[in-house]
Amino acid sequence: MAALEKRMAAADFWSDRRQAESVGKTVRILKDIIADWETLDAQLEDLDQLRQMAVEEGDTEALAEVEAEVESAMQGIGELEFRTMLNDEADPKNAILVIHSGAGGTDAAEWASMLMRLYTRWTERHGMECTVVDLQQAEEAGIKGATIEVRGDYAYGYLKAEAGVHRLVRLSPFDTSRRRHTSFASVFVYPEVEDDIEVDINDEDVKVETYRSGGAGGQHVNKTASAVRLTHLPTGIVVQCQNERSQFKNKATAFKVLKARLYQHLKDEQKQKQLAVESTKKSIDFGSQIRSYVLHPYTIVKDHRTACETANVQAVMDGDIDRFIRAYLTEGQT
Repeated sequence: MAALEKRMAAADFWSDRRQAESVGKTVRILKDIIADWETLDAQLEDLDQLRQMAVEEGDTEALAEVEAEVESAMQGIGELEFRTMLNDEADPKNAILVIHSGAGGTDAAEWASMLMRLYTRWTERHGMECTVVDLQQAEEAGIKGATIEVRGDYAYGYLKAEAGVHRLVRLSPFDTSRRRHTSFASVFVYPEVEDDIEVDINDEDVKVETYRSGGAGGQHVNKTASAVRLTHLPTGIVVQCQNERSQFKNKATAFKVLKARLYQHLKDEQKQKQLAVESTKKSIDFGSQIRSYVLHPYTIVKDHRTACETANVQAVMDGDIDRFIRAYLTEGQT
């Protein structure tokens, strides 16, 4: 912390604005953690004095209130401890989240759109910003895929727990016989790469294609090829963007996503931990799921990696997935 503050005090610190902003963000996060700890430490010290007074005076009502406050403070300590466990260099970064529908036809396409809503609600719960970079609508309902940029402290650190295949079991609204269907969708998560990280992309290694955006958008998307698709030939990584009306902006965003995915690809190769992200790209169907969401004949959401589960499916679909994230990341630390 002291070294970072000394670096910020240097005369040439703001000569590289992006790097300066990155360092400033790191310092702010560390200061927030320290401030939260100091607040909890002072709170516990005050509660200890109140507890002693309540015991000496035999005030059972005041003692019960103190115990309730202590329980609340201990929850805060647990949350702070969990935040300090996110100590990978990429954990504090923004995240790029990619969703694809898998086996299950129209049900799978709608399941992918349901997951997109789930993560959008999760970002709202945590005060993060969520931007849809690319959205590929399915023919009948739902989506074929989506790329979402999530901006907020430790967005990648939290969301990396969601990488894998997600399975839905329900009575299909698209089946006239109302039979039970099983659908699959995959979620991949990458840390956003900032400009101060070196990821070399040779122009000759990237195939650039433009096309007309799909879906709503008026005359512009119908008449101009503003959407951009990039294919990184050496790795086969494909990204596309059709969010903006400007082809120039879409191309810039697509390169940003490509850079993030290449960074993760190189990181996995260097550390020989391809299983962390890329190996989750199994067949998006039976036997590959990390989590099941069952709506019929009973209701339950169960994470198969940790055995963490809940019967409150509606809360989960509204973005309440912290229990699963915490269970996965905590188990990984232990």
